[in-house]
Amino acid sequence: LPMRASGVCAANVPDGQAMWETSNSLWSAVQAGASMVYHAAGWLEGGLIASPEKFVMDCEVIRQIQRYMEPALWATTPEDIALDAIRDVGHDGHFFGTQHTQDRYASAFYQPFLSDWKNYEAWESAGAVWTAERAHRVWKEIVASFEPPAMDEAVREELEAFVSRRKAEGGAPTDF
Repeated sequence: LPMRASGVCAANVPDGQAMWETSNSLWSAVQAGASMVYHAAGWLEGGLIASPEKFVMDCEVIRQIQRYMEPALWATTPEDIALDAIRDVGHDGHFFGTQHTQDRYASAFYQPFLSDWKNYEAWESAGAVWTAERAHRVWKEIVASFEPPAMDEAVREELEAFVSRRKAEGGAPTDF
């Protein structure tokens, strides 16, 4: 049966609490086989506010989960699990120079767009930018690079007229 789930986050700011709450709720939704996950990204305060920084941070988690769920990651053929490479390397060698590793190292692991995988010293010398600040920069770049989709001018005029009329009418009626 179709099943829906929801991301959960009661944190007030895009911090560690926000990320572990959303990450855990997303994993439970994925493992339960949810067909649709509402509120999967950007929510804070139990959905009372949305944060662009949290949205970007959550997108990183969603991409990691998506990568983890790729069928190729769970492949179990002899070639996938490198039986020949294991035999060739033996008990005292390394795999960095094997063709099996060379063919896969660039794509075998998740590549983050937000997470900073530098060690502490390198992170500190690069400005010690915390995750929420990096996420702030990313969403600002996204907004700055936005290009509106092509739209027929008559449709645009009709939409603008509709919005203007509804604003003049006071929006949606609130008396029932």
